[in-house]
Amino acid sequence: MPDARLSVRGLGLRYPNGTHALRGVDLEVRAGELLIVLGGNGCGKTTLLRCVTRALAPTTGEVWLGGQNLASLNGEQLRRARQALALIGQHAALVRRRSVIANVACGALARHKTIWTNLGGLPSSELPGALTCLGQVGLSDLAERRAGNLSGGQAQRVAIARALLQHPLVLLADEPVASLDPEAANEIMRLLRRLAHDQGLAVLCVLHQVDLAFAYADRVVGMRDGQVAFDRQRAHLAMDDVQSLYTARAA
Repeated sequence: MPDARLSVRGLGLRYPNGTHALRGVDLEVRAGELLIVLGGNGCGKTTLLRCVTRALAPTTGEVWLGGQNLASLNGEQLRRARQALALIGQHAALVRRRSVIANVACGALARHKTIWTNLGGLPSSELPGALTCLGQVGLSDLAERRAGNLSGGQAQRVAIARALLQHPLVLLADEPVASLDPEAANEIMRLLRRLAHDQGLAVLCVLHQVDLAFAYADRVVGMRDGQVAFDRQRAHLAMDDVQSLYTARAA
């Protein structure tokens, strides 16, 4: 059984102009845990996720998942290793003209590199699994609906189902509720917590909404100026801790 923990050790990113986007970031997300990262704009939250997925190459440090250091991999080795990571963003990024189940099936494309899939075809063998993933997010009854006809909350749940079809060890969420109304935002956060607690995923979620972090996180990491300012269990987190992330930045 692969190690489902995501361990980030000493992660740093320095741009060619000398600016440090990340400085010695250490954090760990365990299987079955929802970890939420808070911090002001420009503190390094999204940059952290981009370094974890290797969309950006970190200058220093390690990113361990499934017994491999993703920061040291390249080419085909990296492509295979990061299949254990699934990312959802602020926008669902669905193909609006295609059906819901077709969008979910796209999550399996990394396992099916064929001429058919390169031309836009879908692996029919993955459709039962896609329907199962839709059931996990409570949308199996919308499988044949055109994705362009979904509400914002429904679309984001479809994006999560698509991510689940990757069979990830770790689910990364970058501002997944930023464009949703409060009811839909709470629905998405409840779903992410359930996927962590009931299915054993390690879930790392970047948020701006402090109230949602207090309501749903198992653990909260605060970031400021590219560094970890604190790493606390939710039960031990005080509002003063969180406010310091933003007041210090404004000073």
